[in-house]
Amino acid sequence: MSGTPDEPDFSGLEGGEEQAAQDAVQEVVNWYNTQIITERRAPVPDEERIENLKAGRQAALDDQAQLATADTDEAEQIATAYAARLRELDDS
Repeated sequence: MSGTPDEPDFSGLEGGEEQAAQDAVQEVVNWYNTQIITERRAPVPDEERIENLKAGRQAALDDQAQLATADTDEAEQIATAYAARLRELDDS
């Protein structure tokens, strides 16, 4: 249930896990995009790092595509994994 009376309670609605997973994966994709842009703009771009970042981004995009057929449990697992992944990336 919501923390305050001003916040609507959507906990009973279908699709919450799927949306959370989509959002989590998209945040990771956004992180990779930002890193790729930053590296490309560097005075001497590290091509190996760019390739590694692109591979990481593609893996996230592949997982995002899998969400179309994921059940609620799978979506919840993906959301949890990508939330943790984003924390790792932000800390690196």
